[in-house]
Amino acid sequence: MAHPITFKPKAVDLQQELMGRVAAAPAEHAEALLTAWDLLQTAHDKGMLDLAKGLIGGKDAIAGKLAEAANLPESVAAIRNAMAGARLLGAVDPEMLQRLARGMEHATAEHKAERKPPSLWTLFRRSTSEDARRGLSFLTLLLTSLGKATREG
Repeated sequence: MAHPITFKPKAVDLQQELMGRVAAAPAEHAEALLTAWDLLQTAHDKGMLDLAKGLIGGKDAIAGKLAEAANLPESVAAIRNAMAGARLLGAVDPEMLQRLARGMEHATAEHKAERKPPSLWTLFRRSTSEDARRGLSFLTLLLTSLGKATREG
């Protein structure tokens, strides 16, 4: 009959293992450590460490002041407006916005090239072009939406 082999695992000293890793770290991570030291020195020179220490030390007072400020009706309205603005920006087609930017550059260059104000006839001809009518249609639709939004009730 076979005899069981007695196995005793070697005791591992976690503290000793960690100290060995710490001792090997400078050689293994020399460039990263130098960069970290440079970053730490720059933060110290610019006063960022003092700022961080103050923020951490005063976290209760800062949190209290922020909570008070966030509880104001103006702050609530600002947050709601920011969310509505983000939704509005998300609804704009980026391609159309880029075309509009290119058109604005072209119109600005044309406007700078004009030596004297255009005649009424020139303005009338511009306003009756297909593109001008399309733009006017878009603006009147925006004005209609603005009017609906400002209506009470």
